[in-house]
Amino acid sequence: MTFALWYAIVGTLLLTMAIGGSLLQRLPLSTAMLYLVIGFGLGPVGLGLLDADPLKHSELFEHLSEIAVIISLFITGLKLSVPMHHARWFLPLRLATVSMIITISLITISGMLGLGLSLGAAVLLGSILAPTDPVLASDVQLEDPADRDQMRFSLSGEGGLNDGTAFPFVMLGLGLLGLHELGAGGWKWIVVDVIWGICGGLIIGGTLGHLVGKLVIYLRVRHREALALDEFLALGLIALAYGTALLLHTLGFIAVLAAGLALRRIQEHPDDKILPQDTLPEIPIKNKLLAKAKGIAAESANANTQMTHAMLNFNEQLERFGELVVVLTIGAMLSYTFLPPAALWFTPLLFLFIRPVSVWVGFPGSRSTLEHRGLISWFGIRGIGSIYYLMYAINQGLDPALTQQLVAITLIVVSTSIVVHGVSVTPLMRRYTRRRRGRRLN
Repeated sequence: MTFALWYAIVGTLLLTMAIGGSLLQRLPLSTAMLYLVIGFGLGPVGLGLLDADPLKHSELFEHLSEIAVIISLFITGLKLSVPMHHARWFLPLRLATVSMIITISLITISGMLGLGLSLGAAVLLGSILAPTDPVLASDVQLEDPADRDQMRFSLSGEGGLNDGTAFPFVMLGLGLLGLHELGAGGWKWIVVDVIWGICGGLIIGGTLGHLVGKLVIYLRVRHREALALDEFLALGLIALAYGTALLLHTLGFIAVLAAGLALRRIQEHPDDKILPQDTLPEIPIKNKLLAKAKGIAAESANANTQMTHAMLNFNEQLERFGELVVVLTIGAMLSYTFLPPAALWFTPLLFLFIRPVSVWVGFPGSRSTLEHRGLISWFGIRGIGSIYYLMYAINQGLDPALTQQLVAITLIVVSTSIVVHGVSVTPLMRRYTRRRRGRRLN
C-alpha cells in the first residue's frame, strides 16, 4: 500500500510541475519552495512516509546531493562559453576566492563568539555555508550559452567554482577537529588539499573534456560515427572526470566544471576538413527525422553545437529531477532537527551582513554597477552544496553533539534561503530584465 501511495504522490507531483511550471515562473514562488513544503509534509510531522533522518542516512544523502551537484556543475561549465583568460571571469574568480574566504572568516568569528564553537567547528560551519548553490540558483544564472549578461555570468561562475574551492576549507575544519591530516604547519593541507586539489582538478577535468570532445567530433565529422547517445556521452564524461579526480586526490567538483568548460570550448575551432561523401560509410537509417539530425550532427560547423545542446537539454532535465529529490529530502529532514535560538540571529546575519560585506569587499577595482553588486549580494543562495558538505563532514566521524548543532543551523539556513530567495527571485529578476532591455533600446 505504501509503495502504491508513493507512485500516486510522485506521479501527481511530476504532472503538477509539468502542467503548472509556466505559472510558477510568473509568481513569487519557486519549485524548490514547493518541494520543501511537500517534503516536510511527507516527513514524520506529516504523513510519515519519508524517513530522512540525517544521522541515520547520512551516507545516502551525501551521495544524493553529490550527484545533484556534479550534474549541475557540468551544465554550468557548458553554459560558461567564455574562455578562462577573458576579463569576464574576473568577478566570478574574485567571488569564488576572495569573497568566499571573507565569508568563511566572518562565519568563523560569529561561530566562535556567538555560537560557542571551537575554531575547527567554526571553520567547518563557515565552509559548509560559504558555497553558493549551482542547483537552486538556476533562475539567476545564465539562461543558455548565448547569454552574455555579466551579472548572471558572475553568479553562474561563482556557483560553479566555489563548490570546489570550499572543499579545502572543509578539510581544514576537519583537520582542526582532528579528523583529517593537515601536516606539520599545515603543509599537507596547502600542498595537497589546496594547490594540488584545485590545479589537479582543473587539469584532469579540462584534459578529459578536451580529449573526449575532440574524439567525438573527429568520429562524427570524418567517419560519421558516434552520432547518437549524447546523453551517454554527458553522463560518461561526468563520471569519468569526477571518478578520476577523486582517485588522484584532487577536487572532483572542479574537475567536472572544467570538463564542461573544455568541452564547450571545442566548438570555436571546428574542423572544416570533411571527407568527401563517397568516402564515408553508408549508415542505414529508416527514420528520416533521425537521419536529418544525424546529418546535422556530422557537419563540421554543427558537430559540437549539436552535441553540447543535446547534453544541456538532457542534463537540465536530470538537474530538475535531482532538485526535486534532494529538496524533498531537506524538507523531511526538518522534522528530525530543532530550531536553535541562535539561528534567529545567525541566519539574518549571514544573508544581510556577511554575504553583502564579502561581495563588496571582494569587488575593488570592478566596473560592476551598483545594481549588479546589489543583486549579487542578495542572491548568495545556499542549498544542495551545503547539504553535501554537511553530510560529508558527518561521515568523517563528527562528535554527535556538534553534529546536531551543525545539522540544525545548516538546515535552517538552507530552508530559509530556499524560501526568501524563492519569493524574491521572480520580481527582482523580472525588474532587472526589464531595466536591462530598456538600456539596450536606449
